Amino acid sequence: MASPPSATFSHIPILPLSRALDPSTKPAFLSDLRDALLNVGFLYLSETGLPEELVGNVVEECKRFFEELSTQEKEAIEMKNEPSFLGWSRLDNETTALNTDHREQLDLSTPQPLPGPDAPLYHNLLAPNQWPSSAHLPAFRPVYEDYMRRMSKISMLFTSLIAEAIGLDPGAFDKFFDENQQHKLKIVKYPEVDVPDLPVGAGEIDKKKWEIKRQGVGPHKDSMLTSYLLQASDQPGLQAQNARGEWVDCKPITGSLVVAIGQGMEALTDGVCASTTHRVLSPRKGEGARYSVPFFQGVSYDAQFEAMDVPAEVLKLRDEARKARKDDIEFTFVKGRWGHLGEATLMNRVKSHPDVGERWYPKLLAQVRAQQAAAA
Repeated sequence: MASPPSATFSHIPILPLSRALDPSTKPAFLSDLRDALLNVGFLYLSETGLPEELVGNVVEECKRFFEELSTQEKEAIEMKNEPSFLGWSRLDNETTALNTDHREQLDLSTPQPLPGPDAPLYHNLLAPNQWPSSAHLPAFRPVYEDYMRRMSKISMLFTSLIAEAIGLDPGAFDKFFDENQQHKLKIVKYPEVDVPDLPVGAGEIDKKKWEIKRQGVGPHKDSMLTSYLLQASDQPGLQAQNARGEWVDCKPITGSLVVAIGQGMEALTDGVCASTTHRVLSPRKGEGARYSVPFFQGVSYDAQFEAMDVPAEVLKLRDEARKARKDDIEFTFVKGRWGHLGEATLMNRVKSHPDVGERWYPKLLAQVRAQQAAAA
């Protein structure tokens, strides 16, 4: 069971999912997964079984959305049109860590009906998608519906493997999922930015300003259980932060997904599964735009917070790993702050997309701004 702490990781581990499906290699896979969960919180998942043709179509349709649709066509499905936070967000419209993210994106989810009139406010997150017109992108919807179906199965399988890796029953997390569980997906474009080289010997303040100018998405942790990023172009930019505060590049690897452990998973496993701070630096002038397709495994918005009964020997490994971890990002799922996961999720969305908050959730937005003012 030995797993030496290595939270000062300098590379991201690669785990072939096919090894988890073979009884002869599954024990070694689970051991490697446990080490990644305790000490890194990030990994490449290869040999996923996703059809190469489908992945190619996902990448192609992603680029076509951003490059071929007019602004008018995108505005017809703009996020602020609906209270669900699903739809298109224009460039520089989202904030992370109080700074603007230089990216354009479309948020989608697995199929969901509209909530009933008596549903809690956070059930507004459950709603049908705003799809681009089939007259302009006829293949877009069927390609992404197929991809989300397949990713839903992969994410549920991987969550069962996480449970096994930390000494739990494979179905230990099942109670946190709805029967028709919503999962979400984004397609994202990071345009080039014209930023000069950082001067040699620049101080921390100048370095911070330079990084903000290149902020594709700022330092953050994903919210829910697990997320799976398809890097849809060759441009680097994704980075994970280790315990020394160093940024480790997660360069695109063909045929792989980058898996990030979310804050929900860290909370439910009492800190055993590390949720790691990460960011994206925008490509620089001449490098070409960066495209990505992250899939976010959902969890029931009605679920309440409770720690799993993780074996004591695994908790000891967690305590060793914690000694080295760096953590300066706001933790969303603080026990006692929220009654349900949905409340925390809705507040996070209002914080990230104030234009949607202004239109649909003005009281929540006022709370967010008051909290930000107090913190400042």
